Amino acid sequence: MSEENTVRVRLYEDGTIIDESTGEPYISPTPMDWAKFDALTDEEVEAAALSDPDNPPLTEEELKRFRRVVDAQRVRKKLNMTQAEFAATFDIPLGTLRDWEQKGSFISQNQTAASYLRVIEQNPEAVIAALNAYRSVGNAAVKAEPKQSAKLAS
Repeated sequence: MSEENTVRVRLYEDGTIIDESTGEPYISPTPMDWAKFDALTDEEVEAAALSDPDNPPLTEEELKRFRRVVDAQRVRKKLNMTQAEFAATFDIPLGTLRDWEQKGSFISQNQTAASYLRVIEQNPEAVIAALNAYRSVGNAAVKAEPKQSAKLAS
């Protein structure tokens, strides 16, 4: 693939494709023949994709280096929870959870948040149990703290 044949475009949420060099809507010089494509078998599509020199298939070694990006919304929906339920259950401020869901790329830059979401995804029951144990110890410590402070003051 050469740079002279490369067109840089941006796809917008509404489906509009804009040529970045001109700012105008992009119209392909060779429009896609969807009827012809839909008539292909899965095997024919696979063979055509594998024969594309610009897009060789990834090797097993290359695939092993990939890490799935944590998707907070996917993790939450997998647990059939609303944002409020998920935030309360896992001690995440609701605004933070909303940010994670709206700005997914942020999570990949925040290793702590990404790791916490991976643990929740893998074993939500263990996280809930650990948080419940912490909450019960935490409440006991909060109740005991004023008594300890009173002893220190006397």
